[in-house]
Amino acid sequence: MGLGYVGVTAAACLASQGHDVIGVDPNATKVDTILNGKSPIMEPGVEDLIRGARTANKVTAVTSIVPEVAQADLVMVCVGTPSAADGSHNMTHIAEVSRQLAVLVKENPYSRLTIAYRSTIRPGTIEELIQPIFDGVLSSEADRIELVYYPEFLREASAVQDFFDPPKVVIGTKTGAPCKVLDEINEGMKAPVFYVKYRESELTKFVDNTFHAVKTVFANEVGRLCVQLGISAAEIHRIFVADTKLNISPSYLRPGGAFGGSCLPKDVRALQHISRSTGGSAHLIESLIESNEAHKSFLFNYVTKELEFGASVLMIGISFKRDSDDLRESPNVDLARMLITAGYQVSIFDPHVKPDSLIGQNLGVLSNSPFIRQLLVDHPTMEGTSWDLVVDTRGTASDYSITARRTVDISRLS
Repeated sequence: MGLGYVGVTAAACLASQGHDVIGVDPNATKVDTILNGKSPIMEPGVEDLIRGARTANKVTAVTSIVPEVAQADLVMVCVGTPSAADGSHNMTHIAEVSRQLAVLVKENPYSRLTIAYRSTIRPGTIEELIQPIFDGVLSSEADRIELVYYPEFLREASAVQDFFDPPKVVIGTKTGAPCKVLDEINEGMKAPVFYVKYRESELTKFVDNTFHAVKTVFANEVGRLCVQLGISAAEIHRIFVADTKLNISPSYLRPGGAFGGSCLPKDVRALQHISRSTGGSAHLIESLIESNEAHKSFLFNYVTKELEFGASVLMIGISFKRDSDDLRESPNVDLARMLITAGYQVSIFDPHVKPDSLIGQNLGVLSNSPFIRQLLVDHPTMEGTSWDLVVDTRGTASDYSITARRTVDISRLS
């Protein structure tokens, strides 16, 4: 249920394992793309899996729930939970899908479904929102539904690898007991498995993503300090991450670009909302978005230092992450907007962002930032032009034959 990044990846990977998969999404473009053996998202490896699954007749897609769903062994709910104005998650899609599934079960008296929610949801959502929906529709027959919270730990651009080899598996049930269907799905995985109750499993993803945001903000604050003091941020990073006994891991801890994308900003805002609404005093968490916004301004000043008004600027990479076309809350979109507003002649090269292929929320970003479409240049144009400044958001400028007076790699402050 839901064919965004999580849903499409799950459909492709499960079908490649021999499971029969039905993808459901009201977006007809996504459905048609899958039926044509292609992927509606830019994610390495996914399109190959979908093509193979379509050839083997292991995956199909529809725009609304079909009767066959009532006979499924497992339903995965992967619909979006976008940020509301106050930072909380908008639960409209979760509620509607739950209602549709409840009605489906009611109309099929012999149906018993295990429904695993993968969307990021506030602790208490299953008990206080989802379970009451099923109770209201099914009343005394609500026990025909097994509700599970099953958070995903997929990174864009490596989602297929993460699906088959996750860092951990978290399964939340009413009592904390195992879920037979998910145990069968996950058989053979080497990752540690945690069986917990609903609320523990619901909070897990917030904790992870907020810590990733903490690491990014911390690294960037250190990086800014290093630049101001004339110290090599790259050397400080190299020394810091060498300590694997105390400093944990190098992931997210390299000074560079601001954090963005579909998960970290949304989940940090949601955890901030949870903290405020429950009386928590989470001062570090409250400061994350503010510090991240400050880093965007710092990067703008950093790359435009001594740059003349009207200078030609090439940005390599506009999506929030390499090997992805995801524009949602991309800090690179914000940087491009600041450069344009300041009067620079900006061009953008991103081999993965193809405006005519964007759908869903990414298409919405394009509509709100039409300059992206207007400023995209192709490979020959990029290499055939002399630029005053190249802003490398990926660390890939050296892969191309670019003529520029100055190149700044913001993926790694040095």
